[in-house]
Amino acid sequence: MNPPLLEVRDLRKWYPIRGGIIPRVRGHVRAVDGVSFAVRPGEVLGIAGESGSGKSTIGRCVLRLIEPTAGEISFAGSDVTLLDRHALRLFRRNAQMIFQDPYGSLDPLMSIADIVAEPLDVQGMAGGARERRERVLELLDMVALGPEYADRRSHELSGGQRQRVGIARALSVGPALLVADEPVSALDVSIQAQIVNLLDALKRRLNLSMLFISHDIAVMDHLSDRIAIVYLGRIMEIGPTRELIDNPRHPYTEALLSAVPEPGVKRRERIVLTGDVPNPADPPSGCVFRTRCRHALPACAAEPPPLRVVGPEHHTACIRDDVFSHGASQARAIDRKIPVSAGG
Repeated sequence: MNPPLLEVRDLRKWYPIRGGIIPRVRGHVRAVDGVSFAVRPGEVLGIAGESGSGKSTIGRCVLRLIEPTAGEISFAGSDVTLLDRHALRLFRRNAQMIFQDPYGSLDPLMSIADIVAEPLDVQGMAGGARERRERVLELLDMVALGPEYADRRSHELSGGQRQRVGIARALSVGPALLVADEPVSALDVSIQAQIVNLLDALKRRLNLSMLFISHDIAVMDHLSDRIAIVYLGRIMEIGPTRELIDNPRHPYTEALLSAVPEPGVKRRERIVLTGDVPNPADPPSGCVFRTRCRHALPACAAEPPPLRVVGPEHHTACIRDDVFSHGASQARAIDRKIPVSAGG
């Protein structure tokens, strides 16, 4: 097995809360609170969760677009959190971001050619005018846009075309890692599949590693090799995509999957979570999901449960696996229309 390209250990991002006549720190919003994972070369790791779960903050911390509060981010053996300004610029040749909003992430005053070539200019990789133009046209061709788009402005393009430009810009410096932050959520459903298929083709063609951040597990099922489920800044479950979808081992994962429509298959039992997501400035003790969990025990309030192995590369942060795994097998039996044995 190849060593990880990216390894994140105990990543935390806490935002201070200041107040009073003389402003001082009165608490912290724990946007990310002790997250660890790894991404191998050529692998896509999906990060899924509700809005406000901290998944976008994880992606921005990995690229140091925002500074982490604590933790280690290792890329190709180097700790990104320790890089100085010059080394950080070199790191970003190898790690780029695709932003969520294709309308707000492109400068309307720049031509598409200049937008795509901007990272080349910043990194000193543009070469002469001819080489720069040839590289731009090559990148536009990679994302299925013709040379006629090079001299247009972003307001002349549709949302899907703008996102293709954003992808071309991210690929311009030849990165090994892409962080895709909700890259299809702002697009029409009919366009989403085209962008996901494009990312999948580029991943295979260029052997890209990717953090694919989304709230849509159905989209991740098509693209991701593994999925991490995040709730209130912590990973609840992580595992191979099909294993996690077919055999969820955490109540939060089960609830998310129950809301995903599966054409041609009898739907899972719908699980409606009670209550609201807790305040990240005052998270519950122990398991942060326990206040909305139908399997919660008094012991769940004691200590945050660590991720433990429940299968090959499959980990869950739940102490009720004995009870929950039986319920999961029942759900799978409903999906596949097969009888459940007396032993579950």
